[in-house]
Amino acid sequence: MGDRDAFARLYRLTSPNLFGLALRILGRRSLAEEALQDAFVNIWRHAADFRPERAAPQTWLAAIVRNRALDLLRASPPEDPPAEDPEIETWASADLGPLEKAMAGDEAKALLECMKRLQAKQRQAIALAYYHGLAHGDLARHLAEPIGTVKTWIRRGIEQLKRCLEA
Repeated sequence: MGDRDAFARLYRLTSPNLFGLALRILGRRSLAEEALQDAFVNIWRHAADFRPERAAPQTWLAAIVRNRALDLLRASPPEDPPAEDPEIETWASADLGPLEKAMAGDEAKALLECMKRLQAKQRQAIALAYYHGLAHGDLARHLAEPIGTVKTWIRRGIEQLKRCLEA
């Protein structure tokens, strides 16, 4: 509704976790800052589109940040992969984010047990795709494997995880 004070409060309360999410996906502070800024501009412009019956506010915000971070990741030249930064942990909030909160539950423990049963390459591909937001092409380059192989690892791994979780 255009309330700048409410928006500033929203930013103060959510930006540390959202910045951490962008940083985990992008691996570079400058890109994470850009993703967060672009995402909050988008949030301001499209706040009226939020539907509480479809998603929790934090989930909606995280989806916007994640999508923007993935756009920036795809736009990065392949020869310039995100750099690892030894101080990466000092930039993110110490509070648990949505992913970390989800991973703390019983379902997450069951998922982790099932993940341990996968082959190492499958486990790595799935983790990079789902927890770090890498697209199939990015995964193939990162793992130095053909894209078809990476897609097969992910598809078969997901099938195994479903069977394991249903058991």
